[in-house]
Formats: sequence, structure tokens, C-alpha cells
Amino acid sequence: IDLDEKQIVSSTGALDLEKVPEKLTVIGGGVIGLELGSVWSRLGSEVTVVEFLDSIGGIGIDSEVAKQFMAILKKQGMQFKMKTKVTGVAKKGAKCTVSSEAAAGGSPESWDSDVVLVCVGRREFRDNLGLETVGVELEGKKVKVDHHYRTNIPSIYAIGDIVKGPMLAHKAEDEGCLVSEYLATGKEPHLDYNCVPSVVYTHPEVAWVGKTEEDLKKEGVAFKKGKYVFGANSRAKANQEDVGFVKVLSDKQTDKLLGVHIVNAIAGELIGEACIAIEYGAASEDIARVCHAHPTLSEALKGAAQMTAFGKAINSP
Repeated sequence: IDLDEKQIVSSTGALDLEKVPEKLTVIGGGVIGLELGSVWSRLGSEVTVVEFLDSIGGIGIDSEVAKQFMAILKKQGMQFKMKTKVTGVAKKGAKCTVSSEAAAGGSPESWDSDVVLVCVGRREFRDNLGLETVGVELEGKKVKVDHHYRTNIPSIYAIGDIVKGPMLAHKAEDEGCLVSEYLATGKEPHLDYNCVPSVVYTHPEVAWVGKTEEDLKKEGVAFKKGKYVFGANSRAKANQEDVGFVKVLSDKQTDKLLGVHIVNAIAGELIGEACIAIEYGAASEDIARVCHAHPTLSEALKGAAQMTAFGKAINSP
């Protein structure tokens, strides 16, 4: 698929469209595709998302969250073609014809779209860094670093998308601070990637930190789960933003907090409390017993923690 950044666009071109397209096809139901699809949907486009896999949200999203997230977006008017692969995009005047078939093979299908947004993932940017010239060692597609973020060349350090860990701006920022502090003072850098939050900036937002249910099942970790819907939260109801929920996962034996997942208009703001709790080894009971201001959306996190720790919440729906 050849991009012209006018009719067939990347995420860069999608930010510079001259008008709201009547019909927009998004190839790829990951984070960037959903974020931009959500924006143009709210501006009036008829948005169709085509995803090769059977769930949206990309790598790391909890499957239960992904299912309810897609239901919310569908209710807003976005359409989804799951387990579908795009076989071609052809420009025909002011329109584009998108061709697809089932990922497992099947009858072809096609439809017209004013703009096609290609969001099949971003890659780390290593172009023209001269790594090969100076002999910096790679680990697959990533630059290999030690726990000081130092490469095999003692004078060269690496951070961000080109090293291991999630490809997120806030992760890269923290790594930059840690390396600068280490070079200036000798203080050992430490960043637990399990405590780095992820946020999908749609409306509502989706945010999570720590483990998903799928992670814990794969690792053989017995866990407890508590959910609390924003429909039972007074601030959310007053704001008319009562869709979504908070899910809290903790160790079945120790109650140690393992993962928190939030769907809400300001989920990205609410996830910070969970990051601190997981970083410092808190139990779900710790959050459940901490006094939260009323009325606030953060009470939903407390409610979910109460459901996890005690099996019930003060303000249950």
C-alpha cells in the first residue's frame, strides 16, 4: 500500500487532513489506529476499523478490557471488521477501494472510503545512527544495553524505543533522567517496566499497569479479581461519564497488587495511583482502606480494590 498522505495516510497524514472524511477506513486496531479513528469518528466520520487479530488495543491490553472497550466504541458508531486482512487499496478518483478477506482465508470483500489510514504499528527508529560503523551490538532489533543503559561501547548509552521495554514516551523520559543522573552522580539506575503505565487516548480512555489476567494465567499465578463500574460512582454520574470500570488483580495468597485496568474518560489520570501502589508492593487492601475524597472518580479504584480484597464494596452497584 503506497501512502500519499492525502487519501492513503499514515498517522502523520491523519493529523493534517483538510476536511473531515465522510468515510474513513483504519487498517489496524491497535493503539494509534483506535486513537485517530476515535478522533475522526467524534468529528463526524463514518469509521471502519479493520483488524487482523480477534481483539483490539494491541499488545498488552487485557482481553476482558478489550471486549468491553470495543463494545463502547461500537455504541459510539465505530464499525469493526475483526480477523480480517486487507489485500489492497486502490485509488479511484476522490475515493479509495479497500479490498479484504478473512484472515483465515475466504471470500473477498471490498468497499469505498474517502480516506484510508494505515496504522499497522510503529518500529524503533535506528536510521542513520551509525551503530554498525562504531560496532554497537544489537539484540534482535533492539540495541543491547546493560543495567546502566550502557552499550558494548563504554562511551555510548542508549534509551527509549531502541532498547528493550515498552515503546512509550514516558518510559524513554524516565530512562533519560536515570542515565543523566547516573553519569552525573553515579547513582544506579532502576526502572521496573512492569510499573510503566499504558494509555489509549480515545474517549473514553483505557489505561493499565502491571499484569493482565492472561499474563497471570500463563505464568500460573493464582489471583483474585475485583471490578467496579463507574455507573456506581457519583462523580462519574454527575459528569455524565459513567461508562467503563476499574479492574484490580491481586495475588490470591498474599493480596499483593498485580495489575490495574481502567476504562474511563480520564483513565490516564487515574492510573498513577495504581503505578505507585504496584511500585511499592502494596496490597489491594491497602488501596481499599486508604481514604479517598468524595465525590471523586478515584473512589472507583478504591471500590475495585475493596471488591478484590473483601469481595464487596461500600458503594456497590
